Amino acid sequence: MPTQNDIKLGRRLQKARKTAGITQEKLADMVNLSVPYIGYLETGLRKPSLKTLKKLAKVLGVKVSDLIPY
Repeated sequence: MPTQNDIKLGRRLQKARKTAGITQEKLADMVNLSVPYIGYLETGLRKPSLKTLKKLAKVLGVKVSDLIPY
């Protein structure tokens, strides 16, 4: 079951992706992850590794700290 922080991280990730005008499919392709995994991250059902967070932040043009709700 996702924690509140997992859900917040997912919302921040989704907001950054939409602001960048990128679909889940395109983002998944850009960071070499599956589309379902991107969806799991955005809903808080999965927790990304720091390496994955760094890749996502770079592609989305944000800082890792912008995605982490802590």
